[in-house]
Amino acid sequence: MHFVILIVIFVALVIGPGLWVSAIMKRYHLPKNRYPKTGGQVARELLDGLSLEHVRTEATDSGDHYDPIEKVVRLSAANFEGRSLTALTVAAHEVGHAIQDADGFKPLRWRTRLVRWVGPVEKVGAGLLMLAPFTVALTRIPMIGLFTLLGGMLTLGSSVVVHALTLPAEFDASFGRALPLVKLRGVLRKEDMPRARRLLMAAALTYVSGALQSLLNIARWWAILRR
Repeated sequence: MHFVILIVIFVALVIGPGLWVSAIMKRYHLPKNRYPKTGGQVARELLDGLSLEHVRTEATDSGDHYDPIEKVVRLSAANFEGRSLTALTVAAHEVGHAIQDADGFKPLRWRTRLVRWVGPVEKVGAGLLMLAPFTVALTRIPMIGLFTLLGGMLTLGSSVVVHALTLPAEFDASFGRALPLVKLRGVLRKEDMPRARRLLMAAALTYVSGALQSLLNIARWWAILRR
């Protein structure tokens, strides 16, 4: 019974932040014409004002993010073309990542390097986990199966490391870069600053949810292998 309760709590922790983020983002997408400038325009102006003219801005359908390899601030169409509080806040946040990149912020650099190989490594981890029972059956050496299992668990957990490195980068981009910048440049209305802070906190929590989701995937593999 206690185990079931723990599972329910853990699942709630995984799903809860995502639902809250979605609700917050939708809430401050209205009114859609709250500001005279779009998220894309604000991002461009902030970058130019920081002498980051080499960083491009563009709309994307793959989610809001800053690409440190190609030096591009990418915003979803709704935020790139939108004039809502959400659009401008998200734009400022991604500009915050561009500032980190220009300043050589180490957590962002480490995360960038890890992301390149975490996908293939996770696939290797899943393969090792699937092979673990067969390795024991074929070799009749439990220790080999154990090493295979541990290798799979460790590689599958690489995404947890990426999310852990992402958190300091996200919080710094939001509260160390974006908020002071929009306040200094007068991008947002004074009454919108607490709402912008809530938006940025919600965005950061998505990575907490992502880390917990990775742990849940590992737990699911463990449950399968124990059967």
